[in-house]
Amino acid sequence: MAKKKVKMEIINPHAAGIDVGSRSHFVAINHLKEDVREFGVYAEDLRTLVSWLLSHGIKTVAMESTGSYWQNLYTELDQAGIEVVLVNGKFTKNIQGKKTDVLDCIWIQKLHTLGLLSGSFLPDTQTEQLRTLCRHRGTWFIMQPNAPKGCHKT
Repeated sequence: MAKKKVKMEIINPHAAGIDVGSRSHFVAINHLKEDVREFGVYAEDLRTLVSWLLSHGIKTVAMESTGSYWQNLYTELDQAGIEVVLVNGKFTKNIQGKKTDVLDCIWIQKLHTLGLLSGSFLPDTQTEQLRTLCRHRGTWFIMQPNAPKGCHKT
């Protein structure tokens, strides 16, 4: 029995996919392995990555929220005016066969082009500052020797 190909409408025609890593980021701007590049994680590398995306007309990017490695890249992309969709990795892990960084970024790009990825919640600056303050206050209160019973973490 022959496999059927299903045609889907392209929702994001100028989309890229990024497999975020601790030592390098793999970026796909098309469904072909030839259109994948690897970039480092330092500030100069991130600026080069953003320039490369802009030179190819990329307007939106999807990337996994891997640890904290995505944060500097997110900031650079956002400042350059590129829309960033930060995706939970469990929504992009459906590749069968041998997984590689190249195949991962191509898969992310493909899903994003078809509009099949939704972004994670990212609070605005004011909300993030309030959240950090509340967490710090809670930790400080729990560490106090005279804290009421029930205030200690279990």
